[in-house]
Amino acid sequence: MKTIKKIIFIVVLLVGMMGLTSQKATAQVAVSFQMFYDNLSVHGSWISDPTYGYVWSPSVGAGFAPYRTNGYWVYTDYGWTWVSNYSWGWGPFHYGRWFYDPFYGWLWAPDTVWAPAWVTWRYYDGYYGWAPIAPGISIDIAFGNSYSVPYNQWCFVRERDFGRRNISNYYVNSSNNTTIINNSTVINNVRSGNGGRYNAGPSRDHVQKKTGNAVAEVNIKDRNQPGQSMSRNELQLYKPNVERGNKAAPAKVTSRNEAKATPERKTEARIVRPETNRNAKEERQLQRPKEQQRINEPARQKENLGTKAREKAAQEERDVRRFEQNVNEQEQQIQRVEQRARERENKRIQRQQPTDVQPNAAPARSEIQNQRRELQQRGNNVEKRTPVRQQPERINEPSRQGR
Repeated sequence: MKTIKKIIFIVVLLVGMMGLTSQKATAQVAVSFQMFYDNLSVHGSWISDPTYGYVWSPSVGAGFAPYRTNGYWVYTDYGWTWVSNYSWGWGPFHYGRWFYDPFYGWLWAPDTVWAPAWVTWRYYDGYYGWAPIAPGISIDIAFGNSYSVPYNQWCFVRERDFGRRNISNYYVNSSNNTTIINNSTVINNVRSGNGGRYNAGPSRDHVQKKTGNAVAEVNIKDRNQPGQSMSRNELQLYKPNVERGNKAAPAKVTSRNEAKATPERKTEARIVRPETNRNAKEERQLQRPKEQQRINEPARQKENLGTKAREKAAQEERDVRRFEQNVNEQEQQIQRVEQRARERENKRIQRQQPTDVQPNAAPARSEIQNQRRELQQRGNNVEKRTPVRQQPERINEPSRQGR
């Protein structure tokens, strides 16, 4: 009897071990790039790039930027993880790299390694910042001080706003990025996992200290199908092992002309809705950047008016100078005419006998007098225009004091 029980126990144990081995083998079965090509084709266009092969252009609205638009950061056991509100966000924000093309805009090049986000991080006194890493950049370079990203591809927020679900309302204006970047340091929190290395971002303790709030850790649970969903403390995410695949290719590759013909792009529906029930304090916080913009608007308008007044005064001053130059030229011309008339008169006097001088001098003097009257009339016309020269002086005087 005991022998039979032992045999039954051994059989059950072997069956259980075989089941676990089969389940583990199934979970580790890899998918190829074909999974990306098929699932993402309905959300954008695949384009053949001479450098990176097949790259993907998402169908999104104007102003889209990866790790900036329609998403937020949560802290997981992998570090700071980007949660996208796009239904396709499970893939392009965790595999592969993004790069900016002047013709197509932002494009995604697929890769095999999963990470919470493929970005580089920086910190400056009071600010956290991140930017996407381009394809082909090694991790050692991307997470070092020598890696340079265009200033307008960085996102910065004040440290007190980092970790908000509506973080897009608190991005610092990109015009300040250069100053922040030049004074910032690289956050080099590199971790290894999932077959590669990635930057986990600022430490949990550092963020809690700077924000004054506790940072809750969100658990990541694997999904069996492409997609993602976010609950209070759990992020369900599809993150299979990926292989390139020798014969993988998109069913349709969009040409440059076709992509140019469809500039309008539709925004994807969000899978995670923003919080709708906010208290009054949160609402005021959301409106604060817009209110500050409205407060600063009169000052900007006043500054613009002052600039226009200075430009107008400078233009009038230039007009007066040109008028003065024209008057001087006319006066010089009058002097030249009078000089020529005197020279002609002297020559005629010298050629005539003394007895003939008196009769023949009258026509010359008459001609000179006519010319002088004509020049005098022109001079009067010029003098009538001289008050215009004082007009810019009165307009220009306040602007000089203002300077």
